[in-house]
Amino acid sequence: ACSEFSQRSCEECLKNVSCLWCYTNNTCIDYPVRSILPSSSLCSLSNARWGVCWIKFEVLIIAIAVVAGLILVPIAVCCCYCCYCRRRSRSRPDEEEERLARKREERRLQSLQR
Repeated sequence: ACSEFSQRSCEECLKNVSCLWCYTNNTCIDYPVRSILPSSSLCSLSNARWGVCWIKFEVLIIAIAVVAGLILVPIAVCCCYCCYCRRRSRSRPDEEEERLARKREERRLQSLQR
């Protein structure tokens, strides 16, 4: 159990990935798996450490969110760009067909006038 590592060191506590270290009272607690984020009654996010001792859990969450955003934004931009290009490429042949049809009609009318 993680509580066995309380009052020791953060490094010893975090060797077990299911543990969370709280700097406010130097306790090692089981990570609350049912909730994504530990509640503030267990430990505030600014004092919690998970995975490594040198980075706050709060900063870790922000960093993961930024990385996820940096991945998702280009994917969304590519999807929108591809959809726009497809619409544009589909509309071009229609416009060209209409232009060619007008020219054919003009030529036909010119030949009939002669």
